[in-house]
Order: sequence, then C-alpha cells, then structure tokens
Amino acid sequence: MAEPLKTFFSTALVERLAGEIARVDARFAAAEFVAHASAGLESLELLDRARHIAAALTRHLPPAYPDAIEVLLASLGAEHASDELLGAGMAPFFYLPHVVFVAECGLEHFEISMRAQHELTRRFTAEFSIRPYLARHPERTLDVLRTWAFDPNPHVRRQVSEGTRLRLPWAARVPWLDAHPERVLALLELLRDDPTTLVRRSVANNLNDLGKVHAALLHETCARWLAEPSPSRRALVEHALRSAVKRGDPAALALLGYGHRASVAIEDVTIRPARVAIGGEVRIGFALVSRSRAPQELLVDLAVHFVKASGRAAPKVFKLRRLTLAPRERVPLSTAVSLAVHTTRKPRPGTHRVDVLINGEAKAIGAFEVKAEPEGRRRPASA
Repeated sequence: MAEPLKTFFSTALVERLAGEIARVDARFAAAEFVAHASAGLESLELLDRARHIAAALTRHLPPAYPDAIEVLLASLGAEHASDELLGAGMAPFFYLPHVVFVAECGLEHFEISMRAQHELTRRFTAEFSIRPYLARHPERTLDVLRTWAFDPNPHVRRQVSEGTRLRLPWAARVPWLDAHPERVLALLELLRDDPTTLVRRSVANNLNDLGKVHAALLHETCARWLAEPSPSRRALVEHALRSAVKRGDPAALALLGYGHRASVAIEDVTIRPARVAIGGEVRIGFALVSRSRAPQELLVDLAVHFVKASGRAAPKVFKLRRLTLAPRERVPLSTAVSLAVHTTRKPRPGTHRVDVLINGEAKAIGAFEVKAEPEGRRRPASA
C-alpha cells in the first residue's frame, strides 16, 4: 500500500530545508530549526505539517519579513523542468511551507510578497498563497495578475487562472471573487487561447468553478467562446462544462450539441454481482437501441447512487461514451464500478440504484446491494 501523502513532510525533508537555507545564510540556526520543525510532526496531517514547518521558519528566519523572504528566495532550487506538472509527483510540495509563510506573514509587504510568489509558482504553485492577497488587496493583486497573464513562463500564467478559482480545492474561499466574477472572466479572456495545455486546463477548471456559483455566466461565456471555435477552445469549453453536464444542465448539454431528447430503448441490462462486498467491483452492461429514423448524437453516462453515512443516497456520475447512433442501430456499453475505499469516497452498505444518463435524462436500470464484509470473512456467531 502506498504511503499517505503527509509522510512527504518528514524529518528528512526538514533537514533538507535547513541545509538549503544554511547554504545561503550562515546565521541560520539549522539544528534548532530542525528540532522545532520536527517536534510533533508525525501526529499532523499534510497541510498542518506544512503550517508547522512554516511556523518554525517564522521562528528561525530573520525577524523582519523582507529579510526573511530574501533568505528564502536565495535558497530556492531549480524551476519546473517542463511546461506540464505531470510526472513531477510530490517533489514540488517541498515549497508548500514557503507559500504558507508568504500567505501568513507577508500581507503587509505586498510588493516583495508578489515577487516571492512569482518565483515560487515557477517551482511549485502559489495558488494558495495568493488567496489572502486577493481578499485583502483585490485591486492591487488583480493588477499584478493581469501582468502575469503575459509572462513567458506558463506556470506563472497558470497562477493567474488557478489562483482566482472561486472554489479552489484545499483553499479558502474569497468572497470578493464570488461577488465580482466579471473581474475573473476578464483575466480568463487573456488566457483562453494560451499555447500551453497546462494553462488552458486551468482556465477550464476556473470556468467549471464559476458555473457552480454563477451558472448563467458560465453558459454565456462558453457560448461566446464557441462562436469562433478552434479545436483547443472546444476542448477547453467541454472541460469547463463537465460538472454542469454531470448535473444534467440543459443549457450546457445544448451548447455541446446534446440538447435533444434521445429516442432509444435500453435492453439486455446486466448488473453483476447483485451483491458485492466493500472493496469489490460491479460490472454494469446494457445495450442502446435506436428508435429513430435519423442519426442521433448521444452523450451517455452512468449514475450510481452511493449510500452516504446518513443513510441517504447521492449520485456519482461515471463517463461512458459519446456516440452517433445510426437509425435502428444497437450499441452495447459496459463499465466497472469500484467499491474500493478512497479518501474521497467510502462505500457503505445498502441499496445502490443505477441510472443511465442519455443527454442528461436519467433512466433507471436497476440496483445492486453493497454488503459490509466479503463472503467468508464474517465473524462466527457467538455460541
């Protein structure tokens, strides 16, 4: 089993960080820093470990923030090796304590903190540390981000769209952004045709978040961007609309060409096994049969209503296929649904209903039972 992500922030990492700082500042009390940053570290989760190390930095770096940040910047290693983040693994997270330090200690030193985040996002990401600045100094921060939208480094340009997401994972919400979505969109307009996939994907994620708060604005923006579509812009919009499509949003489906009601029958449904233990897998199959005399553009997904801790069920949508269904054509489809325990989803016993979503319309096809323990592992009854 893979080790939890939090273990990345270990005593060994603290010692490495101490060495990097001592290399550029002979006054740095490396041994004392290691002792303070390591104390109690193993009992903390990932983000709390980063905050704990950042607190130790505050204690052992020069007391004046401008002096402290200059030491940190001088200690930084090499920038991202490519225009993408794939394959980097956890290595860039080495700089998470650095961005926490900037977020928590630098708000009264705007200019130098912006320079620090410009450097850090070229090695990790400053999407988290930019949030307090957007909350405290929104206009000044937007002015900087507007300049960064033209930076030659794609990781800096990505910072513009990623840092302004309305629902950035792991990050605090910024009410000012929620209240001024048009200011965020003005930045996205500068990046929508960025030459780098990394940046365009971030723009799509930003728009996806926007739709959770301002659905009509998402529809209007995507419709306008599709008026002059390139393949890359079409892909961006499709990614931006993914949550809306999963919700069966009619406007989003119509924008992608799936706004019509399908004329189909669902046949030969199989859900096996009918009872499955947590940790197991269910295979679901069926056939779509056209009842139309004309070809149909179909977006087909599967919704499994997972039982929650409260006993209620909530759907999770699994992507299946986009297809052009010819007149009277029959197409078999199938997928596997895992009942493994994940950090984001813990399966629970109970009846799990299954729907097929065809152009956003749900059609019930059956259910399966999840049991608590695999067969053969039940405890023997008491004598």
